[in-house]
Amino acid sequence: MGYSAHVDTFARDNLPPKSEWPELIFTLPELQFPERLNCATELLDQMAARHPQRLCVRAAGLSWTYGELLEKANRIARVLVEDLGLLPGNRVLLRAPNNLMLVAAWFAVMKAGGIAVTTMPLLRAKELTDVITKAQVSHALCDGRLREELELALPGCPTLEQVLYWGEGGNLEERMAAKPPSFQNLETASDDTCLIAFTSGTTGKPKGCMHFHRDVLAICDTFGKYVLRASPDDVFIGSPPLAFTFGLGALVLFPMRIGASTVLLEKASPDLLLPTIAEYKASVLATSPTAYRAMAAQAGNHDLSSLRKCVSAGEPLPASTRMRWKEATGIELIDGIGATEMLHIFISHIEAEAKPGATGKPVPGYQACILDDDGQPLPPGQIGRLAVKGPTGCRYLSDDRQRKYVQHGWNVTGDAYLLDEEGYFVYQARTDDMIVSSGYNIAGPEVEDALLLHPDVAECAVVGVPDPERGQIVKAYVVLRPGVVGSAELVRALQDFVKQKIAPYKYPRAIEFRESLPRTQTGKLQRFVLRQEAQGVGR
Repeated sequence: MGYSAHVDTFARDNLPPKSEWPELIFTLPELQFPERLNCATELLDQMAARHPQRLCVRAAGLSWTYGELLEKANRIARVLVEDLGLLPGNRVLLRAPNNLMLVAAWFAVMKAGGIAVTTMPLLRAKELTDVITKAQVSHALCDGRLREELELALPGCPTLEQVLYWGEGGNLEERMAAKPPSFQNLETASDDTCLIAFTSGTTGKPKGCMHFHRDVLAICDTFGKYVLRASPDDVFIGSPPLAFTFGLGALVLFPMRIGASTVLLEKASPDLLLPTIAEYKASVLATSPTAYRAMAAQAGNHDLSSLRKCVSAGEPLPASTRMRWKEATGIELIDGIGATEMLHIFISHIEAEAKPGATGKPVPGYQACILDDDGQPLPPGQIGRLAVKGPTGCRYLSDDRQRKYVQHGWNVTGDAYLLDEEGYFVYQARTDDMIVSSGYNIAGPEVEDALLLHPDVAECAVVGVPDPERGQIVKAYVVLRPGVVGSAELVRALQDFVKQKIAPYKYPRAIEFRESLPRTQTGKLQRFVLRQEAQGVGR
């Protein structure tokens, strides 16, 4: 790492030692980045210069062209620099539901050479305090409707000295109106950090993942270009928050890289997403397997004829959900596995090469293999640890867990996979979700997939719980469909059903009916919460 435009050197000072980085590979011509690069220039300024009147972002009752978004971002950048004294390298907390001002604020931070720390809207004061103090955030731009928790956090956040709100009770718009609509983007280094993304906490305490300007373009020019293959005429829509890198890529970066438009929804539950797809004639959809499963049952009641590409990520895609969505819409889901540490999806497939039960193959630009416990590659058919490398990779913000995630130059994701004879990567479980019962290795998601085929099951989670005789037994936590009542008879019926679908030794020996399952704010299932509960942790 050489040249940096950052005056505030916090990010570089807190990168892991270079010896602990994964090996980075730049095999594609598109990945040969110049030394100086600002991702906002590439994604917004250049597109706005070519197509200022092209539709860019929309929300309920509001739409901006590329030229209008550029003007808004420029004005916010001036407010940050001229009014709030932002220095290149300062961290800026961004706090809002998915809306147009959040996108403008994100680009303003990029333009000024700041580092965006976008947070989930539902975070409470304690969680915000953890993020702000970890990243030593100095500035914040916040939707006025989310003011309360941020202000509760402020007493514990001495580094956060400059806060501006927009919307309700805010004056950011007033300050923007007083600024010229132009701004000279900072010439950042391609390897200057531009965002710190915090993991969603599926396995415990979130970690800050540091990504560079070049990383933002790398995911557009790998997954976006070679797998998603959208066009400038496409209309993107989806549910993941922009604080979740799946959402940032799918709803902002990918469409803007090609001059397409995006629809942002502050609330995007399945029952709201379906009519909105029809209203905006959306053609590219990104959401979670849980949402696709819920929407499949209602798809026939809505005009989804505009849809042509559907991306599933955030959690494993059950084969039954893939099947139900295709039966309901005729569309083959693009399944993908990504990680906040990698910024976006690194294993996936194009629709014509989808294989039921398999995630896919490495996205062009990435390499992947299955490692044993000693770090040696395993042959096809054997379950091991998924390892990946490419143009992006894990760089935790001052975190000892870096050495666990990066091993032998590979990013080791914590997922158990196998490679089949055709070169497809097949998900088994998170490595800590593998259940060992009476000497058998049982993947919890496989049992979940079998249960989800039963008409009475809406959702489920399967974990291993301690057992004095077997070491562990398989336990299922099941949310039933509306109107279905849990009973001992239904437990037996579900157990028998699973025995007919997969090897009988894998059936859940214990089933507990629940009203809901623990999930992160991005919708990811928190199986570790259920494991801790079964072990009496926290009681």
